[in-house]
Amino acid sequence: MKAGWQNKVDTDKVFEFTPRDFARVRAIIYRQAGISLSESKQEMVYSRLARRLRTKGMTSFTEYLDTLESGRDEDEWEAFTNALTTNLTSFFREAHHFPILAEHARKMKEPLTIWCSASSTGEEPYSIAMTLCEVFDTLTPPVTIVATDIDTKVLETASNGVYTLDRLDKMPKDRARRFFLKGKGDRAGQVRVRPELRQLISFKQLNLLGSMWPISGPFDAIFCRNVMIYFDKPTQGKILSRFAPLMKPQGLLFAGHSENFMYASDAFRLRGKTVYELDPRHSAAGMRNGI
Repeated sequence: MKAGWQNKVDTDKVFEFTPRDFARVRAIIYRQAGISLSESKQEMVYSRLARRLRTKGMTSFTEYLDTLESGRDEDEWEAFTNALTTNLTSFFREAHHFPILAEHARKMKEPLTIWCSASSTGEEPYSIAMTLCEVFDTLTPPVTIVATDIDTKVLETASNGVYTLDRLDKMPKDRARRFFLKGKGDRAGQVRVRPELRQLISFKQLNLLGSMWPISGPFDAIFCRNVMIYFDKPTQGKILSRFAPLMKPQGLLFAGHSENFMYASDAFRLRGKTVYELDPRHSAAGMRNGI
C-alpha cells in the first residue's frame, strides 16, 4: 500500500473505507473470481462498491462485507463480482488476430467451434462472427461460437447486440452495412447486430475459476484476451491446464497484448504475436500415444 495510507481514512468519502476493508475485498474477490486486485486499486474499489452500499441502504463497508460473507444475500454476490469486473472492449480490438483466425478457419475442417471466454459486452464474439462470415462469404457460415463471461450485466448487453453508432466509427463502412441495422425513430443513433450474426453465438455465464464449466469442446480456437492479467500465475496455470483438453490438436489460443502464457503453463507454445498453439504432448492424441 502507499506510504501513509495504512492509517489514514479519506474524510471526503461518504463511507469509511479502512485498510482492513480493502484487504477483505481483495481476499473475497480472489476467492470468488480469482481476480488479483493490486494495491493501487483502492480508489476504484471504493467508488464501485460505495454504489452497492447506497443501493442496499448500508452505512459501512464492514456491514456490507459481513453481509456478503454471511451468505444471507446470495444475489449480492453477483452484484459484487459485476461491480469489480472491468469490461473495456471494442470491435476488432487487437486487429492482428482476426486475419490469423481467418487463415486458420480456411485450413480447418467444418463445422468450426470457437470459444470466446471473456466476451464482455459482445464486441469480441461479434468480431469473430463477422470474420468467419467473411471467410465463408455468407451470413450463415458453418460456425458455432460460445461466448462466456462472469458478469451477467454485460452478457445481457451482448445478447441484445445493440450499440451506439459511434462504436462503429473505426469500422469500414461496407462491413458496418453488412452486419448492422441502423436504428430509426427513438432508436436513432443506435445500431443492432443482424439477427443472422446473433444466431451464431450462444451467450452463457461462466466463471473461469468455477468448478464446472457449462461448455464442451473440442474447440478450433479459444479467445482468452485481456482477462488473465487479473489472475496470478498459479491461477493462470490452472485455467490454461483446463483449456488444453478442450482444444482440437491444431487449435489456437489467442491472448491479450500484455499477456504471456509461456511462464504460466507448458501446455502451449508460442506460434506468433500473442497467439499460441497446443503443445503436442498435451493434446488428447498426444496423451493417448504417450508423447
